[in-house]
Amino acid sequence: MIWSTASIRARLTTWYTVVLSLMLVVYASATYLAVRHEFLEQLDDDLYDDFEAAQRSLSVGPDGRIAWASDRHHDSDNDPDRATELWSTDGQLIYQSAASLPLPAVAASAPTRVSKYESIITDGNQWRTLTGPAKVGGRTLLLRVSRSEDRVRGELEEVLTVLIVGFPIVIALAGAGGYLLASRALAPTDRLASEARRITAQRLHERVSVPNRQDEIGRLAAVINDTLARLESSFEQLRRFTSDASHELRTPLTVIRAIGEAGLAETRTPAAYQEAIGSMLEEVDRLTNLLDTLLRLSRADAGAIPLSPSALDLQRLTQDVTSSLGILAEERQQHLHVTGNDPVPVFADGQVLREAISNVLDNAVKYSPRGSRIDVSLRAEGSQAVLTIGDEGPGIPAELRDKVFDRFFRVDEGRSRDHGGAGLGLAIARWAVEASGGEISVDNKATGGSLFRITLPISGSLAGDDSASVSKGIGGHT
Repeated sequence: MIWSTASIRARLTTWYTVVLSLMLVVYASATYLAVRHEFLEQLDDDLYDDFEAAQRSLSVGPDGRIAWASDRHHDSDNDPDRATELWSTDGQLIYQSAASLPLPAVAASAPTRVSKYESIITDGNQWRTLTGPAKVGGRTLLLRVSRSEDRVRGELEEVLTVLIVGFPIVIALAGAGGYLLASRALAPTDRLASEARRITAQRLHERVSVPNRQDEIGRLAAVINDTLARLESSFEQLRRFTSDASHELRTPLTVIRAIGEAGLAETRTPAAYQEAIGSMLEEVDRLTNLLDTLLRLSRADAGAIPLSPSALDLQRLTQDVTSSLGILAEERQQHLHVTGNDPVPVFADGQVLREAISNVLDNAVKYSPRGSRIDVSLRAEGSQAVLTIGDEGPGIPAELRDKVFDRFFRVDEGRSRDHGGAGLGLAIARWAVEASGGEISVDNKATGGSLFRITLPISGSLAGDDSASVSKGIGGHT
């Protein structure tokens, strides 16, 4: 619990200190072992030098006794930490220096052909010895040279003491340094949190500073700014949606209220009352359709509308839609020109896709002047089916083309209400197309008017394809 609730600064400092401690332990152990090995190797090298010097300097005197004939510097009698002994091959002591007294005798089974290093503990002291054959006065004897390990052991203990005493000091300094480093590294995070805390729903236009976009904190700040931008856009859309929805609901309610108040203001004929009630029912129908549409879009946002995709012919579906809306175009003396008679197989929900095409085509009919021409073209481009609907209306400014698919958006507010639209048709069309795995966009034609483009992936064939129903929402699949 303590570790899970600790701050990142504390955890970083702890991890840094623990890891550094382990590294120091490994390093100190390796250093001590290396120094110990080096000291002992040096001791063995010194013993070898003593052995060579003793073999070269010991000789038999005129009285038959063995003594140092030269190089008194190597005479072990002058150093209490060194000893020299000569033994016969049958274990008889022939010569020994003063420091050799506490050492045990050489065993009669000692090697006579090879040299041997060994450690001997006597009287609480530890000696390192080298025993091997040597020629002295023409005789083959056993020569043993020895050096005390006490001085080497003392030096090793000093090294070990320095390592042990210095270890907690180094760890304490490492902990303090780790804490400072962690604090310095996390300082931008604290500043980022402080800046983000000041941004509220009323200040979503503000952004956190990004001092360095290349490091982790800079990338985090960039992500936060992107999130804030999306939130600001969502809040703006929500405010606009709420305002537009309120306005759309208020208009028919105001009409109903006005008609009702006018009907109550004076006595009228039954025919006048019937006309007033009919007008009120028309506004009620408008309200009902608006609420149904909003409910459907809300369910689409939540991915709660089940779809039943199947293989269908987009060309036949387009022909059916144009035939249905042909009557509306004829009333406005408009001409619907359809090109593309080849079957184009797609895999989609036919009812949903029909609604998308109907809404776009209905929008073209409403915004095109009387006597104009509306072109509907369907063709296959590679693996994509492309359906275009072009009108001869006023067109859409470039800065508004990304917004025409938003809910309640109108390019011409007054004109849309004259046609009875609520600005939801293209929003439903976008959902329907994207729910079918396609894309919808709009551009202006070179000769004037708008050109809507719907692209859908082409399926393999028009044969029935059993597929489980899926739920999809506006903006993509769920």
